[in-house]
Amino acid sequence: MTGDDYQAGQVLLIDKPLNWTSFQAVNKLRWEIRQAFNIKKIKVGHAGTLDPLATGLLVICTGKMTKQINTFQGQIKEYTGTIVLGSTTPSYDLETEINQTFETSHITEALINETTQQFIGEIDQFPPVFSALKKEGKRLYEYARAGEEVEIKSRKITIQDFKITKIDGLNIDFKVVCSKGTYIRSLAHDFGKALQSGGHLSALRRTKIGDFDVNDGLTIEDFIKNLPKKD
Repeated sequence: MTGDDYQAGQVLLIDKPLNWTSFQAVNKLRWEIRQAFNIKKIKVGHAGTLDPLATGLLVICTGKMTKQINTFQGQIKEYTGTIVLGSTTPSYDLETEINQTFETSHITEALINETTQQFIGEIDQFPPVFSALKKEGKRLYEYARAGEEVEIKSRKITIQDFKITKIDGLNIDFKVVCSKGTYIRSLAHDFGKALQSGGHLSALRRTKIGDFDVNDGLTIEDFIKNLPKKD
C-alpha cells in the first residue's frame, strides 16, 4: 500500500491494547503513516471510542474514508466482558476503587440468567458520571473527579442480545449486542442493581462493529511492522 492509498482512504481494523486511549491509538497510527510515506498531513480518525481499560476493535479511517466515520459509528456493536457482582465503584469499572459492597447470598445462576431479560430491547440508560460526554462545555469525568454533583439525563439505547457465557463465583462473563451509545459500564452497574446487589465491570472487549470483526484486525505493533521502512 502507498501513501496515496492512505490519502485516498483506508479502513483499518485495529485491536486496541489495554491502557491505551482511542486518541493515543489514532495519533500513533497517524504519526507512523506520515513517517513511513513522508506525508506532511493526513486525516485519521476512529469510529467509536473505547475506554482505556477496554481492549478490542477500533475502526480507524484514513484520508477520504474519514467521511464514513459517522456511518460506522451508528452500526450495531458486540462486546464481551466480565461483571463482578456484590460491589460497586464510582466509575462503574476498575478506574476507581470499590466504594460499596452488597449482599450476594440470594443470587443464583438461574436468577442471573433470568435478570438479563430485563435489559433486552429498547431501554433507558444513564451514562456513567465518569464518561467523556459533555455538559455545559465540560466532560462529565471532569465534574466527577472534582467531586461535583451533576444531573445526567437518561438516553434510549437498544440491547439486541445479552447472554451470560460463564459464571465463576461473583465473576460473570457475558456477551452483549447493542446499539450506538450503549455504555457497558452502566449495564454492569444496572445489572447488579437489578439483582438487588451491586455490580461493576472488570473487563471489556469490543469484538464487532457492524460487519467488522476484531479477528480480522491487527495489533498496533503488527500494523507498524507492515509499513515500509525508511532507508
